[in-house]
Amino acid sequence: MRSSPFPWRDFLRKVAVIAVPVALQNLLTTTGSMVDTMMIASLGTQQVGAVGLCAQFSSLMFSGYWGFVGGGMLFFSQYFGAKDDEGINRSYGLTLTCMMAVGLLFGALAVLCPGAVMRLYTDKPAIQAIGVEYLRIVGFGYPLMVLSMAMASLLRCTGQVRLPLYGSISAVAVNIALNWVLIFGHLGLPAMGVRGAALATVIAQVVNLAVVVALARRRKHPYLLAVKRHFGWDGALVRAYFKKCFPILCNEILIGVGNMVINIVLGRQSEQAIAAIAVFRTLEGLVIGFFAGFSNASSVLIGTKVGAGEIDTAYKRAWRLVYLCQGFISLLCLAMVALHTPILTMMGMRGESFAIAFGLICVYAVAALIRMGNWTQNDTFRAAGDATYGTVLEIVFMWAMVLPCVWLTGMVFHAPTLIVFACCYVDEPIRYLLMQRHLYGGKWIKPVTPEGRTALAGWKPER
Repeated sequence: MRSSPFPWRDFLRKVAVIAVPVALQNLLTTTGSMVDTMMIASLGTQQVGAVGLCAQFSSLMFSGYWGFVGGGMLFFSQYFGAKDDEGINRSYGLTLTCMMAVGLLFGALAVLCPGAVMRLYTDKPAIQAIGVEYLRIVGFGYPLMVLSMAMASLLRCTGQVRLPLYGSISAVAVNIALNWVLIFGHLGLPAMGVRGAALATVIAQVVNLAVVVALARRRKHPYLLAVKRHFGWDGALVRAYFKKCFPILCNEILIGVGNMVINIVLGRQSEQAIAAIAVFRTLEGLVIGFFAGFSNASSVLIGTKVGAGEIDTAYKRAWRLVYLCQGFISLLCLAMVALHTPILTMMGMRGESFAIAFGLICVYAVAALIRMGNWTQNDTFRAAGDATYGTVLEIVFMWAMVLPCVWLTGMVFHAPTLIVFACCYVDEPIRYLLMQRHLYGGKWIKPVTPEGRTALAGWKPER
């Protein structure tokens, strides 16, 4: 019997409803970071490099809590598909508790031990001193960042994708305005330099949370503010939650530590290279921002269907999401290459730092197409209940292939920065082929709801 044609129009509409607000939110955040970088660039390349390395410390925090985000979204979306309100509330409370523990730990390290953090990331004393000033203030914002991420994950999985966007719009506007005032000392206030940028970031996070909570209260969101229902966990939920989260946690923590090693190597390049890498990381946020839209679309569009028992629909959506994401990412990377001169000039790149930054963009334009395909597939597997396959692949290739290549080229052979940077992506094509095989095999569909498990019995994949 011939299957009915895939409903592309309805599918693209659903993807757009989820992915576009998330992508816009991340685009706003990245735009704010670009404005930050342009303002800080006027202070000097050392300031740009120092703030960029501090951002890598916050990325390590991201790795520490993202495992709980991935596991939480798995439960939120599948329980939402099964219309299980108690499951959503209890899994959110568990997710929030675990994430906040990570945020408080990193906030304490930034505020109390900033010197140790900066010495880890670079051997340049001048950059270390600037980074210490920045971390001591921005560390107070880390728990707020984590809380906003937890809230955004729940809202997106329960159909309220615009609320986090409105919060981000407010936060970015406040951040840009306060940067102008506090970095340069306008409106009668003293010029604080990078300390002003850090303080603006903290205040912007407060505004973000206030806007999201106010809008959620106004719309009477049934889950976000139901605090009394968030913490009634039982042993079965906790065991199921950590069983699903554990592979993701291992992945994110080990990958986060691996990325820290990579940043340690890159932090021992020239000051011009460190500044170029900091600017590139800001631009990379544009690509990751668009990917995040498709990642959330995968979690919702795949997870809800698996949870509701519509296995065949979830499968057919999955591989189409992967290729759709790669198509958008390729267009974005081509645009970055074509517009590199005005972008890098506005962000303070000159001479050697400009050349290195352009080289980084060119390398990434090729690598990102494959890397985002891998990330989308892995998020698809996780949303459907398989948190192990992509995790094991990423960990094994990172530690057995990527890190040795980066360490040898950077620390032993002292190769040019672009060669060291290119080694960060040597594993992506191999993993892509293995992930594609797993995607079409369909064994990544592992429901956590009774409806999903019943529907999976006897199901076979069909394109």
